[in-house]
Amino acid sequence: MCPAKNNSEFERGYIIPIGGAEEKFQNRDILDRFISVCGGKEARIGIIPTASELEDTGRNYEKLFRNIGIKHARVLQFETREDCQEGPDVDYIEKCSGVFMTGGNQLRLSTTLGGTRVAQLIRRRNANGMHVAGTSAGAAFMPEHMIAGGEEGSTPSPDKVTLAPGLGLTNAFIIDQHFRQRDRLGRLLTALAYNPFAVGIGLDEDTAAFIRPDDDVEVVGSGGITVIDPSDLSYSSMDSARRGEPVSLIGIKLHILVAGGHFDITNRTAHPK
Repeated sequence: MCPAKNNSEFERGYIIPIGGAEEKFQNRDILDRFISVCGGKEARIGIIPTASELEDTGRNYEKLFRNIGIKHARVLQFETREDCQEGPDVDYIEKCSGVFMTGGNQLRLSTTLGGTRVAQLIRRRNANGMHVAGTSAGAAFMPEHMIAGGEEGSTPSPDKVTLAPGLGLTNAFIIDQHFRQRDRLGRLLTALAYNPFAVGIGLDEDTAAFIRPDDDVEVVGSGGITVIDPSDLSYSSMDSARRGEPVSLIGIKLHILVAGGHFDITNRTAHPK
């Protein structure tokens, strides 16, 4: 699913994947920055808790945003595919300056929202200026190619990752989360071996990538982002490796960026500030 075309005078909105476990009370750099780009305290935020099986996830984020000072924060209850086709919660997305997708299981997002009016609306509204953030599962769901699951470990192998269609806000990146905490280098490398046109973004917890309309990535938060660039990949053994065997990848670039760092997708260059 490719990103929607920008058919308005407005810039495309930010795409903001968060690595999970973002700080919610002290040093709220990520959430405060999200609110800022959405327009400050006058922002209108739609919260999508579909990924979570916990009943209070959406309400907890709604209370959090209201405590920060956002008057217009609303939980959007998309529990079934029918919910995602019509109704006041679907229509509310037309009014939002930002949408926030919570953590949980990204397959709940893809199988519930995928192909529905809600998914189409989010892509179209993002193309025309609405900002979209997602934490943990919500982050994984954002790109065209979604990491649905996989194994821990640093070495890629053919069965290290399970891929599924994502929301399609971008086809430039493949995103993984809880990256350093859950040792997910191998599964992101495997995903890129299957899709070497994309750039991999591995997000540590309490760390976000603020992807601007021009595909410049800025790091916000207390951890790091692992950026994997396979554009100079000269050799891959993925085509001949058997299940469980390690895969050889030669020519891949890897960058570690912390708060304030940038990665330019157009020029494939990284900068510390």
